[in-house]
This record gives sequence, C-alpha cells and structure tokens, in this order.
Amino acid sequence: MAIYRIMQNLPLGPDEIARLSTAYEQALHAIGVEDRSDPLTELIAKKIIEIGQTGLKDPAQICSRAVEALDLPKA
Repeated sequence: MAIYRIMQNLPLGPDEIARLSTAYEQALHAIGVEDRSDPLTELIAKKIIEIGQTGLKDPAQICSRAVEALDLPKA
C-alpha cells in the first residue's frame, strides 16, 4: 500500500503508524477507491500523512480533512 511505502521513510512511532493507517483506510473507503494500485492512493496517503503531522490525533478527523483538502467526492 502507498501509505506504508511512504511511512517507512519517516520517523513514526507505532501509535502514529496505526492512526495514519486507519485514517488512510477510512479515506479510501469514503471515496470508494478499491484498487490499491490506483494512483489516487498515493495522493491520499501523502495528504493523510501531511495532516497527521499537524498534531491531529483522531483518524476520522484526519480522514475527513484529507478528503476535503483534496476536494474528492465521497462514495
């Protein structure tokens, strides 16, 4: 998955990885992306990580902000 490939190069702890992974999965589900090779997955992963590094802790809020910031239609 795109998010794991990106996160492996970042100094993140287990809690951060779990939180960002959850937000990523929620975002993919929210916009209806099922194909993990879709280029959109990398864009979403990068936005999830960017928002997660602002200090926001709730995966649902991270997901929501990422989907809004990317102006993606919800499924």
